[in-house]
Parts: sequence; structure tokens; C-alpha cells
Amino acid sequence: MNPAAGFAALAAVCTATVLIGVYGLRISRTTGDFYVASRTVPPWWNASAIGGEYLSAASFLGVAGLILMTGLQGLWFPIGYTAGYLMLLLFVAAPLRRSGAYTIPDFAAARLDSRPARLVTSAVVVVVGWLYIVPQLHGAALAVTITTGQPGWTGAVLVVLVVVCSVVTGGMRSITFVQAFQFWLKLTALAVPLFFVLLLLGTGSRPITDGGAAFLPGDGAGFPVYGTISLLVALLFGTLGLPHVLVRFYTNPNGPAARRTTLIVLGLLSVFYLFPTMYGVLGRVHTPDLAAAGQADATVLLLPGRLIGGVPGDLLTALVTAGAFAAFLSTTSGLVVSLAGVVSQDLFRGSVKGFRWAAVLSALVPLAAALSTDSLALAGSVGNVFAFTASTICPLLLLGIWWRGLTDAGAIAGMLTGALLCGGAILLAAALGGALGPFHELLEQPAAWSVPPAFLATIAVSRATPSRRPASVSRMMARLHAPERS
Repeated sequence: MNPAAGFAALAAVCTATVLIGVYGLRISRTTGDFYVASRTVPPWWNASAIGGEYLSAASFLGVAGLILMTGLQGLWFPIGYTAGYLMLLLFVAAPLRRSGAYTIPDFAAARLDSRPARLVTSAVVVVVGWLYIVPQLHGAALAVTITTGQPGWTGAVLVVLVVVCSVVTGGMRSITFVQAFQFWLKLTALAVPLFFVLLLLGTGSRPITDGGAAFLPGDGAGFPVYGTISLLVALLFGTLGLPHVLVRFYTNPNGPAARRTTLIVLGLLSVFYLFPTMYGVLGRVHTPDLAAAGQADATVLLLPGRLIGGVPGDLLTALVTAGAFAAFLSTTSGLVVSLAGVVSQDLFRGSVKGFRWAAVLSALVPLAAALSTDSLALAGSVGNVFAFTASTICPLLLLGIWWRGLTDAGAIAGMLTGALLCGGAILLAAALGGALGPFHELLEQPAAWSVPPAFLATIAVSRATPSRRPASVSRMMARLHAPERS
């Protein structure tokens, strides 16, 4: 790819992001604007924004890379990512909106009437957010290196600078505009080059799927039964606890709007994931060398240029690059907003000035982590974050919404149990790798055995401490489940 086209694409998407963020400053004045956009975001707009922040580096680049390496087994990622939103629709979306809280720790404090539960929840949310931001910065480093030849750290730093600028100027209302724009940019950036690639292959002599060989598993790379089940548990339950997604439901005007938003998101995700899936399939036929070279995550970036040469190929690659950078920016900005809301509430008394300082802090810590670590397979690293979230925040939310017997001691015990089991397993697998032998897969994909103990610990400790059940539980449960007008 011509580096000039890569620079132009990065400049265009970053400039558009900053300008839209500055526009949000004109209508972001109150604390409610900064935290939850004053709860006035309509379903279609909010669904586009959720799609913008949820479709991260793992979705834009990682899914195609996994399909390139594993064949059909890689399809479990987009299936799990999308099905997780069905869980949101059924169990979380409307009650969470009716809770009236700004953040997940706010919900924990209101439901459990406990300062310690709030603090533990805040710590877990911050850890989840930081773990999720790091792969976005790794993805930005990969994209910048592939398309411009510049050092990878420049991509990570550029993402943080643009995100911080957008967040501190307009908060949630500003980021809503930015993320909605970025979702449609990402969809266009995948669809348009794919259209021309398929048109070229359909009218030429080169195969599209090589007689079905593209759908066969990779050599020893497919997920076995346990890994597939554990992955689905992580993706289905982990989606329920993603802080940057959950905070979006606080911006809907009411519960029915939250449910409609989730339905629209399901449709948008279903359409979006068709495109990285096709890139992965085409990559197995036309760019199989990327898997051997350890560049599977670059399939989406390199495929259009490989098949369509010259200036048209450079232009299409520039469009894909812009979409990829939009993915890094939108997800990182959503995470920074959600983390800033949590940190500012606990450390800076919830003021707008405190929100801005918290946003800077929330972005700089994962930047330091990203610069000091090597990039992992994007979809796989984000899958670990889902497993951790499913083991910690998910039990608090599901039991807090649907079981009146939950106590603060039970919630804390569940979160700590899940964090120790899941976090410890992931760290051990990363440190020891193949030395673990047959236990490596159990530790690398821990959700199947780390999520149930987290739920059991929450329930057991709650039953053992009935005196800690808050006096306001009946009123809070009625608030969560009372029907609303449309």
C-alpha cells in the first residue's frame, strides 16, 4: 500500500472524530450530558453508537484472522458476540435502565446499599475496561505499521490523543455522535472493498472459495469441544457485564426504548459480521501466507490490495484502514467514557472537571500497558476479557436484577472468586504456555469452570448473610421490574 494513502486515511478519520466531538461540546453542559447524555438518546441513534463501540479491533480485524487460521471454528466468535446481545435483551437492558444509575457501581450501591460493594465493583469495572482498551491499542499499532510503515507505538498514542480530546470536550453526548458515525464508517469500509473484490473474482478466473476448501479447519488449529463451549460461555455471559455497553442503556429515555435499542443492535451486528467472515474465507484462499507469517489479523487490511492492484487497490485499502482506525477509536472512547464515569464518581465527587481528569487517567494507564507488551491475537485476547467479565460483573448484575436474596457480602465474594479463578488462570496460561501440557486449554479458556463458582459463591454467601439484605430491596426490585409506558 502507498503510505501516503494510509496517512490520508488516518488523518481523515481522526479529524472527523475530533470535529464531531467538538460539535458535542456545544450541547454538553450538564453533568447528565457528560455521564448519560441526559437520557435522551433515541433507539436508532443509540443502537448505532453501541455498534460503534462494541465492534472493536477483535471484530474488525480479529474475526477474519481467526477464520483464516481455523476455518469454520472461527465463526463461533461472531455468533457469540451477537448472541450475547440476546441475553442483554432478555435479562438486563430494561431493568438496568430503570435503575436510574449512572454507572455499574452506582447500580451496585443502589441495589445493595453498600459502600464496600460499590468500591469492589468499581475496581473490577476499571480492570475490565483497561484490559479491553489494551487490545484496541495493539490493533492500532498493527494497522499503522502495516499501512504506513511507521512504528507501532505511534498508532497507540494517536488513538489515546484523539479519544481523550473527544471525551473531555463533550462526554457521553459527544461520544454518542462520534460512535454512531464510526459504526457506519466501519460498515462502509468493509462492504465497499468486499463488493469490488467479489466483482473482480466473479468476472475473472480466480476462485472465490476454492471448492469449499476455505471452510475446512486449519491444521490442528480448530477449537475442540471444551474450548468451544468455554468460549461461548465467555461471550454469552461476558456481554452482560461489559461496562462500556451497559452504560449505553442508561442513555435511553425509558425501558421500552432500551429494549428497542437492543433489537436494532442485534440486526446491525448480524449484518456487520457477514463482512469480516467473508474476508476470512477469502483470505484462506488468496492470502494463506499471512497465517504462517503471524499476520492473520492483518487479513482485512491486506486482502483488497493483494487482489486489486494499483491506485484502486490503494484507495480501497485506505478505506479499510479508516474503518479499522474508527474501530479502535470508537471502542476506546466508549471504554474511556465508562471508566471516567466510575473513577470520577469515586475519586472526584462526580463533577464535570473530575470526569475530564478521570478520562485522562483512564486512557494513560492502558496506554502504558500496551506500549510495554506485545500484541496478541486480537479476538483471542478480547475473548479473555469476556471470560473475566462473565466471572465477575455478570453474577452481580443477573442476581442483583432477578434475585432479591442477594447481599453485599455475597456480591463481593462472587466478584473476588471469579476474579481470582479467571484472572489467575489466564495469567498462568500466558506465563507457562505449553509447559502446562493437557491443562493449558483449561487455563487458556477458563470461563466454563470459572463462571459457575462465581455464581455459587455469590448465592452461598448471600444465603449465609441474610441479615445484610438491604431494607430497601423490595422498593428497588419493584423499580427494576415495574412496567413503563412506551
